[in-house]
Amino acid sequence: MTYEAVLFDNDGVLVEPVGRAVLERATWEAFDALGVPDPASDDVERLSIGVTPDVLAEVCGAYGIDPERFWRARDYHSSHAQRAELRAGRAALYDDFDAIRDIDAPRGIVSSNQQDTVEFMHDFFATRDLFQTAYGRTPTIQSLERKKPEPYYLRRALTDLDVDSALFVGDSESDLLAARNAGLDAAFVRRPHRESYTLSVTPTYELDGLTDLLSLDDVPVRGR
Repeated sequence: MTYEAVLFDNDGVLVEPVGRAVLERATWEAFDALGVPDPASDDVERLSIGVTPDVLAEVCGAYGIDPERFWRARDYHSSHAQRAELRAGRAALYDDFDAIRDIDAPRGIVSSNQQDTVEFMHDFFATRDLFQTAYGRTPTIQSLERKKPEPYYLRRALTDLDVDSALFVGDSESDLLAARNAGLDAAFVRRPHRESYTLSVTPTYELDGLTDLLSLDDVPVRGR
């Protein structure tokens, strides 16, 4: 079987992830903007990464904050913090990014980051034209129910590209689970920040970097 398309997670696969401290600072700024200047550090951490609707409701309830209002503020501050990191050169495309230019199939992005952030990143690096579709989250609680490991955005990308088979390239267990839930093969990229990361799901392929994609028989490559 030859894959009809190749889909990529964004942060940690195509673009270097920003530091956790950056996201926690942005979450604290969201609290402060809504009148909570001194939230508990554990609550800031819980609403910085891997947020679920239940956790959001629980923490916001403890501070008497409307979850929808908080989540819009959190995503706003998180997106702007990540943009600042890109402009400052503290996050960049991975050195092997250009390998994807040799893939002779439609390409897409499916990220759990904000849609606006994903679009800004690829505008900033002038790489948006390499991807025929790109999905991140909208700043709504509903988007938390649709993010990976749910297959919602993967399926939307497949529909956009009008394909049935694709390889999804990610760097987390939620990426692998989302691929499985969408009926897709998955490649796990073991970037430096994933050196000691353990998986309970077995990927179809494990890669050291994006260049390894070009050696997979089922990935269409220019000139092969």
